[in-house]
Amino acid sequence: MESAHAQRKNEHLSLAEKDFALNHQVHPFDQVRLIPNALPEMAVKEVKLKPAGLALPFEWPFYIEAMTGGSQRTTAVNASLARLAKQFNLAMATGSMSVMFNDEAAKESFAVLREENPDGFLMANLGAGADFKKARQVINFIDADALEIHLNPAQELIMKEGDREFYWLEALAGLVSRLHIPVIVKEVGFGMSQQTISQLEQIGVRWINVAGTGGTNFARIEDRRNHELDLSDLVNWGLSTPESLLEAQQKSPSTHLIASGGITCPLDVIKAGVLGAKAVGVAGYFLHLLIKEGEEGLAKELHRWQVELPRLMTLVGVRNWDDLYLVDYLLSPELESFTRQRGLVNRRGMGNTAHLINPLG
Repeated sequence: MESAHAQRKNEHLSLAEKDFALNHQVHPFDQVRLIPNALPEMAVKEVKLKPAGLALPFEWPFYIEAMTGGSQRTTAVNASLARLAKQFNLAMATGSMSVMFNDEAAKESFAVLREENPDGFLMANLGAGADFKKARQVINFIDADALEIHLNPAQELIMKEGDREFYWLEALAGLVSRLHIPVIVKEVGFGMSQQTISQLEQIGVRWINVAGTGGTNFARIEDRRNHELDLSDLVNWGLSTPESLLEAQQKSPSTHLIASGGITCPLDVIKAGVLGAKAVGVAGYFLHLLIKEGEEGLAKELHRWQVELPRLMTLVGVRNWDDLYLVDYLLSPELESFTRQRGLVNRRGMGNTAHLINPLG
């Protein structure tokens, strides 16, 4: 019989798929429109999608974001994802590996990642309370090229068995200063404010994944699992991914911004890049396709993304991924109001953006 922690991983997987349509009823990236270039004066073959500004050796600006691990069922999922990461030369992050410290059987669900993709760029994953010893263990276990540390206070507080104390900055600073590989700090789908981003920068974090709302909703997942309290009022907690990217406009030039949360198509990837992301993680949408259409179905979709992305770059007249910030965009009235209320200055230094999307079309 699998451990309680492993069973929780299975529940997360099932509930994420069960609620996929519900979680994607609202698509935050629809609040951002790009200005097209009808005279791009370039060819699709000239497009370079390697995200050089990320300072990580990614070949593509999107990657397979942290999903799962820790049980027999998730072992099969991770094996499929690792094979696809290898086939399409994509970076990949593991789900949280903390389960392996209490459940020896859970290790195989993570070991399979390296077995299937021995030379790929692989990111280990732990919660923000992890100490240096545990971080080093998971890194060594899968020979990780980077470590993701996830921030998830909202998820923990809704979980019956979750943490209730969140003193994380000191431990995070220690990991950043002592580890020999990049440390990426990410949310799990509730977004980040400019204040949080500034706090992370102050302790030396150089890679930040704002991971906003719009995709897998761990507030809804944990509320379904919590049979003692009804915490459904927190289902809409947090900032969307576009809101979080706008919050990050004031980041330090040395900070490498990553976006995830609600990414479901190549155009979302481009929009995230326009708003400042140097890479884009995709989890729930890829998991949904894998469950519904199998490995072959997800392979077809990954191929489509890699074909479509350079065509979209051509539509906005940009040859290099890192130059997407030059593309002009429009914001919906709601998103424009958000920037004003938050006192955000757009990246071109022109004050709050006045460009609005017509709500009627």
